[in-house]
Amino acid sequence: MRYRLTPWWAKVIVVFAASRVITTSILLAFASIQQQNPWTGARPGYADFATIWDGHWYYIIAAVGYPTELPLTAEGQVGESAWAFMPAYPAVVRLLMAVSGLGFPVLAVTVSVACALGAALLFYRVIALVLPGSTALFSVVLFCVAPLSPVLQVSYAESMGILLLTLALYLLLSRRYWLLVPVVAVMALTRPSGLAFALLMALHVGQRWWASRPARPNPELFPVADRVAASAVAIFSGLMGISWILIAWAVTGDLHAYTSTELAWRSAYIGYQELVPFTPWLWGTQWWSGWLGIPLALGVLLLGLIVAGFFGALFLPQVKRLGVDLRFWLASYALYLLAVFFPQSSTFRLLMPLFPALGALAQPRSVAYRVVLVLVFIAGQVAWVWACWWVDGSDWSPP
Repeated sequence: MRYRLTPWWAKVIVVFAASRVITTSILLAFASIQQQNPWTGARPGYADFATIWDGHWYYIIAAVGYPTELPLTAEGQVGESAWAFMPAYPAVVRLLMAVSGLGFPVLAVTVSVACALGAALLFYRVIALVLPGSTALFSVVLFCVAPLSPVLQVSYAESMGILLLTLALYLLLSRRYWLLVPVVAVMALTRPSGLAFALLMALHVGQRWWASRPARPNPELFPVADRVAASAVAIFSGLMGISWILIAWAVTGDLHAYTSTELAWRSAYIGYQELVPFTPWLWGTQWWSGWLGIPLALGVLLLGLIVAGFFGALFLPQVKRLGVDLRFWLASYALYLLAVFFPQSSTFRLLMPLFPALGALAQPRSVAYRVVLVLVFIAGQVAWVWACWWVDGSDWSPP
């Protein structure tokens, strides 16, 4: 009886707290055997261990900002720099540093954990709009123990980006279009998401218009005010999607400052290439096929099967129950990844905005299924921290 009377938000907080105990224990276990590396000494404390890899870039941004001149390699190519990382997350940490006097590692982790809790609470509200409350709660369980959930409590912008994305999806499903404007503005300057959200909004407008045609039975009304607001948000999202490119251009004087900096990270795999939409995964297939020692044709076939399998899964009954807008988001973000990102170890992290799909995995009510799935997810955390976060010598698998 007490459980039934417990408010939903209290249940979510308990789930989140329990999951953080598990994930923190995993990270501390690896920190205890971590040897000296480019970012820390041997056996670092939690905050320092959580601020390696890209966390150091966010520290640089919080401390000194962005360079006005792009660094160049010995061959004259644009090298790695802070311009690959967006400003909202380090700006929040920097503000807290100035107010509290505390250091970056502790505050960066604090911001990430706080945003992750907010995302978990909002995720429940999103799924509860389309599925029963018990399913929404188990969706939160899966979100909190997912294989990549350690990223929710390290010095990365993912927690903040997911919080803003979850809020944006909730506002969209609630048809509060104008409130999306400030959320999208900050979200697009936290993690690359503006163009994917613009596609979602365009699909949303098209679907609502199609469903409201008088010729169709039981048409869903799509008032003029909603048409104007939703269309405006779609356009605004598209503009925000290219805003960081324009900002980097304005500061450095190089139109390609952001894209060239991003391309520097994949140069170790395929050298310096132009950014041509939908070619990075083909380049990646060629590289990975060679690394695995399989024929390129087989690699391309596997890529095609993965892509077809993902988009085919959007029509499964469990996924269709998520509603058209969440399915539009899954499709939009997947297309965005296919268009611009190069597949490597960090791609697993880039898949995190597909988290609404957990609502489909959460629907079976079998206790055995749910227990096994949670255990598999926790084992996935160990595997991911071992493969990607923990620094083992010359590590080629960044998170």
